[in-house]
Amino acid sequence: MPPTTSEQIREAFLQYFEKQGHKRVPSSSLVPHNDPTLLLVNAGMVQFKDVFLGLEKRPYTRACSSQKCMRVSGKHNDLENVGPSPRHHTFFEMLGNFSFGDYFKKEAIEYAYDFLVNVVGLPTERLYYTVFEDDDEAFGYWTDDMGIAAERVYRMGEKTNFWSMGDTGPCGPTSEIHYDWGPEACTCGDPNCSVLLDNGCERWLEVWNLVFMQFNQDENGVRTPLPKTGVDTGMGLERIVSIVQGAAANYDTDLFQPIMDRIQSLLNHTDAERAKYQVGYRVIADHSRAAAFLVADGVRPGPTGRSHVLRMVIRRAHRFGRTIGFDEPFMAQVCEAVIEKMGGVYPELRERRQLIYNTVNLEEEQFIATLDRALVALDKALAALRREGKTELPGEIAFDLKATHGLPLEVTRDICHERGFTVDEEGFHRAEEQHRRVSQARVEQKRDKLDAEIYANVLARLQEQGALPQEGVVYDPYGPLTRPTRLIAMLREGELVESADEGEEVELILAETPFYVEAGGQVSDTGVIIADQWEAQVNDVRRPVSGLVVHRAVISIGRARVGDSVEAKVDAERRWNIMRNHTATHLLHQALRMHLGSHVHQAGSLVAPDRLRFDFTHNAPLSPEQIEKITETVNHAILAAYPVQISHKPLEQALAEGATALFDEKYDEVVRNVQVGDRKEFWSNELCGGTHVPNTAQIGSFVIASEGSVSAGVRRIEALTGLAAEEYVQKRLNALNNIAAILNTPVDAVEQKVQDLKEQVSRLNREVQRLRRRLVAQEAASLTDRAVEVAGFKVLAARVDAADVDSMRSMADDLRNKLGSGVVVLGAMLGGRPTIIAALTPDAVKAGGHAGRLVKALGRIIGGGGGGRPDMAQAGGRDASKLDEALSAAVAEVERQLAT
Repeated sequence: MPPTTSEQIREAFLQYFEKQGHKRVPSSSLVPHNDPTLLLVNAGMVQFKDVFLGLEKRPYTRACSSQKCMRVSGKHNDLENVGPSPRHHTFFEMLGNFSFGDYFKKEAIEYAYDFLVNVVGLPTERLYYTVFEDDDEAFGYWTDDMGIAAERVYRMGEKTNFWSMGDTGPCGPTSEIHYDWGPEACTCGDPNCSVLLDNGCERWLEVWNLVFMQFNQDENGVRTPLPKTGVDTGMGLERIVSIVQGAAANYDTDLFQPIMDRIQSLLNHTDAERAKYQVGYRVIADHSRAAAFLVADGVRPGPTGRSHVLRMVIRRAHRFGRTIGFDEPFMAQVCEAVIEKMGGVYPELRERRQLIYNTVNLEEEQFIATLDRALVALDKALAALRREGKTELPGEIAFDLKATHGLPLEVTRDICHERGFTVDEEGFHRAEEQHRRVSQARVEQKRDKLDAEIYANVLARLQEQGALPQEGVVYDPYGPLTRPTRLIAMLREGELVESADEGEEVELILAETPFYVEAGGQVSDTGVIIADQWEAQVNDVRRPVSGLVVHRAVISIGRARVGDSVEAKVDAERRWNIMRNHTATHLLHQALRMHLGSHVHQAGSLVAPDRLRFDFTHNAPLSPEQIEKITETVNHAILAAYPVQISHKPLEQALAEGATALFDEKYDEVVRNVQVGDRKEFWSNELCGGTHVPNTAQIGSFVIASEGSVSAGVRRIEALTGLAAEEYVQKRLNALNNIAAILNTPVDAVEQKVQDLKEQVSRLNREVQRLRRRLVAQEAASLTDRAVEVAGFKVLAARVDAADVDSMRSMADDLRNKLGSGVVVLGAMLGGRPTIIAALTPDAVKAGGHAGRLVKALGRIIGGGGGGRPDMAQAGGRDASKLDEALSAAVAEVERQLAT
């Protein structure tokens, strides 16, 4: 017998794929542990991401799972639709089967079809299929191998049938299986209603998505075959259960009915009352599932991240609960129904039952304590807006409601929509970000002040003990990179300690140090501190107060003890790379002044081991020729093998000798002067406290990697030196050789070949435009017969298939000319948004018609607006479903205009 309950369907899926050699893998936690960029797990493949990327090996090449998922943020944010929509949820289960370099398209298609038809028992006449437009392989498997009629398999574009992990990385075509609820379920009204329209019609339900990981996409969008293909499929359990159980809404299935029964029982509602408050019932049922699973997976309510998601679903559910009859905390009792329904499959729900009850109950109580005040504040704000004739709640007020009263944006938005208002969500996020920046700055300022006090006390104590002279730590990053010294103090979490064991993070203070402390754009050194019985890895160095240098380190071997003799060793290779980049920064500064003018001054810099970044004052982008000359000048200075001379002298003397100083830098009376060149004429002359190579030849080579704008009047160059520069150049030479091979042309002829191809594409585009105009003219000719007469003028309102606004305008002009005397109104979907264009003949304008006012009225119907000249105007909107309604209203609007 085919499975009928949700439990049977879930288990049938897993058993089916186990029989096909798949490993049944338990659902991972909703909290992703292998992807820090992901707020919550939102797909079955997340736990296998590293396997698909080749970063993790598992003892199987086939897997299947029923994965807990949440979609409440980013492009997968379904929250606003939860409740009104029959199928949108925050929490859901994703059934999936996966292949890691094992089977591919043929088997994936066979398994999907076999399970749906022969295991679940879906009627084949109800199933339709889609493939990527260029995927002849998948199309052939459906039509030839599975025997599906070609007219039931649709070829569709990248928007619906191509998947990618990101801008770069694994990607590939997809194939979808759709279920037809029948013509009576159609909500789009299109006589040609089909999956191909992709218009959100409720008649069609996407059941299963088969993703074929076939290519790797690079940063240029070029796709090359993967060495190992993969399969990642996803089928929403809630959707397949709704089909099997014949439920028009997922909420009418056995996954939700027990939960909604519990809500009804708690409220003592009749069936009529339950139907009346359907949206509230759905929201509470959905959010209770989400809350129970989030708490079970270790999430706690809070103000940010996934903690905010939990807080939001609990508080949103409670607010809806108030609208349907609850006045006390109730979520724990509803979560009890969730646990009863799903605890057998997900034992963590039963194991953490009490934690779930306590967490949701406490969060509800805290929300109740502030909700009434929040609602009073919101009521006052909305009343004031109503008096002013405004309908949008400012983002600052929405944020204040969250920050002061704990009212989530999502709840504020729900209440506002119920009362005919919208919320300035962009303004909300701006206010939230500003609050975060201010709060962070205050915390950092307070922490820095506290740190300064701690370290000042440490310094004074060491000086009193005679461990340090009054000048403090001997700081000499300009001498040998290895220095014998003594560990005189050690801090752990701000407290002085006498010893530290292997693995502990500590701050080490030495009597002398060769480590450079970050300053003047140059990053701090790293390295090691070695004693007879222990060793520490130095990851950062800083100077919290004058006279004290702190080495942030991890004890890597043994036990460190204060008083031990040690050897401080700077990472020599890293330091040399930094020195190359720092000296090159001075050469770049001088080359910029030589080629751009004396107005160029340093406006910021970063000197790191892997690159240098230089910000400078200049009000225009650099041309390729300027970049080439600057690069050439720096490399000539490198090849000239200029000595780098460093001296200390009075500030006035250095400036008199032409040294360059930074505007915002504070200098001592005696300064460090870095001069590049011979003693007769210095090629570069700057005041600088950084470390440098002794001779420019040691830089190796220099290349500019990028040039761009930082702010008004400030440009930025990023450059590479030494081996990094050589690798950069070699990589681009390899790319050039590859391009030449692809174009089947010598390297020297690549530029001309690309130019020829560009001109060829331009010619083809012009031909496409010419053919498009011809098609427009042909379509226009067929539309004139549909014009009706209004007040002596011909009025034509029609929906057309146009590629862009220009095509619509051209068609409107052509139709207006053909009508001779009248009004043309055309509507089309451009880029997924409805667009309307109106064109009037001169006599229609003279009779009182006005295209601008006409499109403005029609634009309101499609949720937008528009305007323009009396004879030609354009409108755009957001509600695609109202385009036909707007076009139907055009004749009446024209009649109204001509009658006045």
